[in-house]
Amino acid sequence: MVKRRLLGFLILLTLLFGLPAVAVESFEDPAQQQRYREIAGQLRCLVCQGESIMESNAELAQDLRARVAQMMREGRSDEEIIRFMTDRYGDYVLFRPPMRPGTLLLWFGPFLLLFIGVFVLLRTLRRRAAAVELSDAQRRRARELLDGKQDL
Repeated sequence: MVKRRLLGFLILLTLLFGLPAVAVESFEDPAQQQRYREIAGQLRCLVCQGESIMESNAELAQDLRARVAQMMREGRSDEEIIRFMTDRYGDYVLFRPPMRPGTLLLWFGPFLLLFIGVFVLLRTLRRRAAAVELSDAQRRRARELLDGKQDL
């Protein structure tokens, strides 16, 4: 009997820990639910690198999700919600920051690095291809050195 209860308790614990830890706000209107998911998907979790607040389990992400839902219930527009978050946390909270002088490197940096890499690669390949031609005497001397017929 004790084994059965212990087994039941362990199964219950397993099920509880297997449930998703992310509490998602629910709206009666499916369009509102979709809008909520889109807004929360645009906002970066400030604790977890590379996750939106929709995906993150961090406590801050849960608070931000609740704040987004509250602002939606207050009737605020998407732009007002995004502006509130960027005013409070800066452009870093956005997965797609706006193009401004301060963010130009974020937008064009990868392309610039790719261009520089291709330029360096092509220049290196050209230098290798333009190797100096040896005269007949230099070739003969190199061949003798390689064959071991002469000492350095």
